[in-house]
Amino acid sequence: MPLLTEKGIQLYIKREDTIHPFISGNKYRKLKYNLLEAKKQGKNTLLTFGGAFSNHIAATAYAGKEQGLKTIGVIRGEELAFKWQDNPTLQLAHRHGMEFYFVSRSDYRLKSEPAFLQQIRERFGDVYLLPEGGTNALAVKGCTEILTDADAKFDYICSAAGTGGTVAGLINASLPHQTVLGFPALKGDFLIEEIRTFVQNKRWQLVTDYHFGGYAKVDQQLVAFINLFKSKTGIPLDPIYTGKMLFGIFDLIKRDVFQPGTQILAIHTGGLQGIEGMNHILKKKNLPLLDV
Repeated sequence: MPLLTEKGIQLYIKREDTIHPFISGNKYRKLKYNLLEAKKQGKNTLLTFGGAFSNHIAATAYAGKEQGLKTIGVIRGEELAFKWQDNPTLQLAHRHGMEFYFVSRSDYRLKSEPAFLQQIRERFGDVYLLPEGGTNALAVKGCTEILTDADAKFDYICSAAGTGGTVAGLINASLPHQTVLGFPALKGDFLIEEIRTFVQNKRWQLVTDYHFGGYAKVDQQLVAFINLFKSKTGIPLDPIYTGKMLFGIFDLIKRDVFQPGTQILAIHTGGLQGIEGMNHILKKKNLPLLDV
């Protein structure tokens, strides 16, 4: 059944957030083939990168625990070394066995540089490296499996975008009559080049107007939308990714961007663990909270 029928447009949502209790949505897809490759290479430790509220950090920690692998998170912000216990995401990752290595923001920007990665290997040994957000060719391969034959009827496939891997997988799996719309959670259009390195067609575009000020930035309008959406549909949305995407889709429908008769599939990529952390921030700012 469509979630919404308005102006002759039907909107459906694919609940990828329900495929695993801890390795939610696109993180499950991104990790699938990387975990197989890590074991194939005989590695016993996963090392990856992320910020304080990273869904990828939380998911990697649990995946490692489930697969019998050690996990190390290189975390942006050395000040967190003294207060990570106050952070719900890092608490969750730690409970599932992840070791943390906190670095300054300036050092974190070097995370893809060979010299920095060599230092990481010298410090931690023969680890299996996963990039920030988990995006690499194997992750994109996993994300192609989000779409199935049952999704052939849709004209548009919509997904939030962080590092671009999920959108790239959807693009590669899309059919000739389908267009993929990515809704970046960050400012700017730098993801275009990132996505182009993985995709094989041009039937896609990024919708860059719904980042709400940038990564992990929200306002009262977005919080109200997410809470109203949940009360009407029973579907929770995270404020970093899926909330912004759905807000954007509804706004595009209101603005008559889609033709009557259009069928839209929105991918719920999970990330619900981020709600608790965002509520900590909203509470400190004396702003309305997200329903949990």
